[in-house]
Parts: sequence; structure tokens; C-alpha cells
Amino acid sequence: MLLELTISNLAIIEFVRLGFSTGFSVLTGETGAGKSIIIDAVTLLLGGRASADMIRTGSDAAYVEGVFSLEPRAQKALGPLLDEGGLRDDDGDLIIRREILRTRRSVCRVNGRTVPLSTLEELGSHLIDIHGQGDHLSLLQPRTHVGFLDRYGGLQEHSEAVGRIVRELRSIRSRLEDMQRDQREIARRVDLLNYQTEEIAAAALAVGEDTELAVQRILLSNAEQRLHLAAQIYQSLTGAEERPRAALDQIGEAMELLSDLCKLDGALREEKEMLDSAYYQVEELARSIRSYRDDIEIDTEALAAIEDRLALIRGLKLKYGDSIEEIIAFGERARAELDAISHSEEEGEALHGREAVLLDELSARASELSTLRREAAARLSAEVEAQLDELNMPQARFIVDLRHEPAADGSHDGVLIGGERLRYDLTGVDRVEFLIAPNPGEAPQPLARIASGGETSRLMLAMKSVLSAADATPTLIFDEIDAGIGGHTGDVVGRKLWRLARDHQVFCVTHLAQIARFGTQHVQVAKQVVDDRTYSVARPLSYEERVEELAIMLGGAATDSHRRSALELLQEIHA
Repeated sequence: MLLELTISNLAIIEFVRLGFSTGFSVLTGETGAGKSIIIDAVTLLLGGRASADMIRTGSDAAYVEGVFSLEPRAQKALGPLLDEGGLRDDDGDLIIRREILRTRRSVCRVNGRTVPLSTLEELGSHLIDIHGQGDHLSLLQPRTHVGFLDRYGGLQEHSEAVGRIVRELRSIRSRLEDMQRDQREIARRVDLLNYQTEEIAAAALAVGEDTELAVQRILLSNAEQRLHLAAQIYQSLTGAEERPRAALDQIGEAMELLSDLCKLDGALREEKEMLDSAYYQVEELARSIRSYRDDIEIDTEALAAIEDRLALIRGLKLKYGDSIEEIIAFGERARAELDAISHSEEEGEALHGREAVLLDELSARASELSTLRREAAARLSAEVEAQLDELNMPQARFIVDLRHEPAADGSHDGVLIGGERLRYDLTGVDRVEFLIAPNPGEAPQPLARIASGGETSRLMLAMKSVLSAADATPTLIFDEIDAGIGGHTGDVVGRKLWRLARDHQVFCVTHLAQIARFGTQHVQVAKQVVDDRTYSVARPLSYEERVEELAIMLGGAATDSHRRSALELLQEIHA
């Protein structure tokens, strides 16, 4: 619902701020006073075309701002868009602002954040319908007609069930297409996976073996040096061969000397024990070094084998991962993919089976839905034509064109119904479009081709009156709805708008007092000239001011007779 509208420096409006409530609001005023500017301002909020020519003379910029409250259906429809763009407001309101600049492109803002024009268009499609000029009219868009018909007939559950089947069917076919897209590519993939898994399996890798092999390579590649060093150490300790003064001999001589010294000074007994222990430790060390020396082998074949193994591991790391763990994991993934491909034939058979079941189910559901839609279409046509008769269009014919399209040969978008293969989408097999023949002898035409703005508005009013419970758009604006009608029909139009306001916020721009009297809020738009500048002003009227305005609308001047008539009109409705 539109709570507040602010307009600044747009055409001849310098500044206007209007607050609105629920119910039926009427805008009146002389031709050229600026009523159409207010409609243009709302259109800008809905993503309409902006031009620097709209800016008031002498100003560099203009702006329009609308404050909306979101009723539950609008919140559900707009929630994903607001969440995706981070546009939600803590208060739950929606503030849309459109700035028009002379020097650059217009700026669109939602709750203070700059957004593309397309966002305004998408938001606007759920907030307001403007009827009359056809600039922002959901009922003029054939793609919306099937939804209106389903809501009118209470067929949403049937339609949603068909949609679920179609979505699953499309998902299955997408999977089948992926599986069948390029058998040669799959064959190449299988060859590659087989090679990779076999190469990794043949390597018989063990976690940590590369580290162990590196240690062994160091030992084998330095065998001669290790043997030489061990021999030297052993000789130093034992005095073998050319080393007569070995470490053990020298320690033994020191032991004898220290033993003689201890006989003279018993305080050195502990030092003697330390030297005795050192002798035995060096003796044990010599035996260990000898054993180490004797175990050293110079094995060039074993070293070559280790080098080859490490080279193999390095090659696998370059292909499959930075560690043996990653290489093994790569092999497991490749094996799993191979298994999946090998089972694809079984999966394909299962998918084809499910596809056949869904097609049968879709055929039954879509056929039932089509029958129910035809019944609802007949009721809708009759009700709209009855409304048009009351709106002084007694010869008008309203047709709900419900037709089927044959599926293209070999197309997936075909379902067998009544022996005929028909094209389908998420809504079923029916192509629905509302058609109108305003006058006898005229062929029915799409709604968008109706030339008369007054006829368009009255048709929309008739349809909205019938579809009000099914229409999720919270705010409706009717412009030019009184074109070509008189007082009696105007009274009928006013009553319908008044009733329509039970389910919607309704605005109407009118020149007829018979319509304006039904308004729960009455806004007067007037033109003033001050210091050779023209200004358009808009303000809500009090009850007494409404009497004056209606009197002028009835006779062009507020005479006592016209005032009495105007007062009677108001009292009949608002007593």
C-alpha cells in the first residue's frame, strides 16, 4: 500500500507531499492542473522512462519518493528480491526514490540503496497497477492471464501440482542429456581414468615411504665414507694396526696410575671409579663401532632401485598431488568416478522409467486442469460481460481464449492428451489469453490493442471487480476511467471502485462528481500562477471543501443548487 508520495521539481509541481490510507482515494481538478503529473510520478517509481525534460524549469534535478507498506502477499512475492539485494528495512516499509538529473542518468534507490532500473520494474509489478494509459498494467500482459484464471477458479493447487511434475521431468531430462551429450568424450574420460587408477595402483604406494626411502638413499650413497670413518674411529679406540697408542691403552695406563695414587690419598676413590667406568664404556663403544663397520655394505644395485622408486613417486606427485596421501586420494576419486560411469547405464534405465511415469502423470493432471480451466473460463467471461453491461458497454464481448499448441516433432515439450501430442510448460498445456471485442461486429483482440483509454479502464475495472480476490497487486490506480460516460454510468463506476477498495487500495483520477463522491479521501489538484510562474498544488479536502469541489464538478460553478446536489451525493454515501 502507498502510504506517502513526495514530488519535487517535476514539471509544474515544485513540491507536493501527500499521505494516503486504505480505501478509495479520488483526485480531481481542472484539465491541465497536474493530475497526470502525479500519475507520471508514480510511474517513475515503478521504473517508467525518465527524461531531463521532466525537470521543472530553473531546477537542476527532480525527485519522486514513495513510501509503501508491504502486506503479506507482497512480502512473500518481494521477499527473495529484497533479501538478495540487502534491501529490507527494519520497519518493514519500502521507500522507493527516483532522482532525475540534467547532467547525468537518473538514480534509483530502494531503502536508501542504489539499485538498477530493472529492480524498480520488478518491485513495481508487485506494488501498483496503473489502469488507463497501459504503461504498467499486469492484465495487459498475456503471460499473467493463466495465473489470473487459476486464482479466479481456485485452481492453484492443480496448477502447482502440474508445475512440480514438469520441474522434475525437466530435471530428469537434463540429467539424461548430460549422460548422452558426448559418448566419445565419456569414452576418452574412461580411458584416462583407467590409466590413472592403474598407474597409481601399480605403484603400490605406502604412506611415509618416500621419507623412509630418502633416508635409505643417504645411507647407501655414503656407504664408502661411513665405512672409512667407522674404521678410523675403531682404530683410534683400540689401537689396531698402525695406531699403537690407542685410547683404551692410554686410559688403562691412567687407571694404573690413578690406582697407585688412591693408595696414597683415599679422597680420589670416586675419581678412580669414574675412570674405571669410562674405560668400560669406551671398550663397549669400540665393540659397537666394529659391529657398525662390519655391517656396512656398498650396494650400488639397491641404491639404484631406491633412486628409481623416488623418481616414480616424484612423477606421481607432479600429476596427482603433493604427497603420497593426496596421490592415493586422487586414485580413490578416479575409481569412484569410473564406478559411477559404469553404473550410468543402470541410472539411465531408471531415469527413463521415471520419465515415462511422469509423462503419464502429467498427461492426466494437465488434462484435468485444462477441463477445469475451461469451466472457469466460461464463468469468468459471463461475469466480466455482466460487469461491462453495468459500465455502459452492453455490446462488449469478453473471451477467455484457451487453446493448445501441438508439440514440435521430436520435441521434449510434448505430452499426449486425447491422442494429440501437445506442448506444455510449468502451467500445463493451456495457452490462456484474455480477448475483448468492445463493439458488435469487431473481432476479439488482445487487451493491449484497445485504443480507447476509457474503454481500457472500464474493462480493467470490470475485470478487477470479478478478479479482486485473485489479484495480489495491493494498489490500483484508474486514470481516464470516466471518458465517454455520463452520470448514471459514473455512479455505477464509482460504486464498483468503492467495493473494489475493500480488497485493495484504490485511486481514481476523475472529472465526474458521481464517481468522486465515493472517495474516502478526496485530493484536489489545482494550478496557480505566482510571479509569472505556474505551480501545481495538491491537497486533501475537508468535508465542506468536498461539497464545493463536487458542486463545481456538477455545474462548473458552486451555486447553491449545485451545493445542495453535491451535499446530497455525499450524504447518500457517507451519512
